[in-house]
Amino acid sequence: MHAQSQSTAPGIPAIANPTDARKFITALTDIMDQLLTLIEQETALVRAGKVSEAVLLESAKSELSRRYMSAITGLKANHRYLAQAVPDLLATLHRHHDAFRGKLQINLTVLATAHAVSEGIVRGVNSELQRKAVPSTYTASGNRSNAGARYAAPLSISRSL
Repeated sequence: MHAQSQSTAPGIPAIANPTDARKFITALTDIMDQLLTLIEQETALVRAGKVSEAVLLESAKSELSRRYMSAITGLKANHRYLAQAVPDLLATLHRHHDAFRGKLQINLTVLATAHAVSEGIVRGVNSELQRKAVPSTYTASGNRSNAGARYAAPLSISRSL
């Protein structure tokens, strides 16, 4: 195989031979595996209600995500050559990426569910606090009156606890 004829984007090295192509795909697969391990840990912690522990994984997750996005940019820039030089590895990478995407979707679903549940709890607490803060009055017909917006107070939350 010949070196890649088209240039890549600035800052992204062109993959020039099959050995470099194999190293690149191996490195990308390794990044995906590390990120997947971290995502699975985060998913398990959030499912177990250990959100504060899951938050501690954020910096490592951000770094791996940055490396992953950089590698994906390199993959896009070198895709034509990779498809010619190592089509078998590229096909394996695509299958690995499909499995990765499925597990990432599970993680995103768990995080969205946890967010919705916590938002529902906070809204419920706020509604109860607002209800208790409003004076209990009645209309001329004997029905309980609804308080106006002037009685609504914002809810503040301390994240240091």
